[in-house]
Amino acid sequence: MNLEKINGRLEFLREAERLKSVLRSGFTSTGRAESTAEHSWRLCLMVITFADELGDLDLLKVLRMCVIHDLGEAIHGDVPAVDQHLFPDKSVQEREDLLQLSSTLDDALRASILALWDEYEEAATPEAKAVKALDKLETILQHNQGLNPADFDYEFNLNYGVKHTSSGPFFETLRKILDQDTRQRAMQSGK
Repeated sequence: MNLEKINGRLEFLREAERLKSVLRSGFTSTGRAESTAEHSWRLCLMVITFADELGDLDLLKVLRMCVIHDLGEAIHGDVPAVDQHLFPDKSVQEREDLLQLSSTLDDALRASILALWDEYEEAATPEAKAVKALDKLETILQHNQGLNPADFDYEFNLNYGVKHTSSGPFFETLRKILDQDTRQRAMQSGK
């Protein structure tokens, strides 16, 4: 038992707790702003729910990637998808934030987390491509389910993440269903 390693990991968990307070641009079905941690939780739940549709992917790797994909946001927060074009260095900042957040970890664990984050960010593997697609789809699902303000831009969802959600037949099918839901929500809201 290495107490220094344990204490470093506990400090990492204390810092990562900040993600529970990072709010996103989406709203829950009760109208409360959604946190990044809640988004990551439901992304993991999507993987578990649709595991039988994900083929021969390494599901543990996929789940680990889901948990860490937005972890850097614990430092500087979330940039809403509609505003990401205003922040061309978003990825660089998020990686720097993840480096800061993981600074108390032992080298092996830190390297493992950073490697998973890099893999996700580059969409370099089938697992990363799946997480990218599901990440976009979970966001659209939440936008369609949320009790959103009257000026919510549902039309944005129709083009959001198409590059990633076109990476396979299963993701394309989910996308079609969610796009239909988006159009229905837009009509209901008068947009």
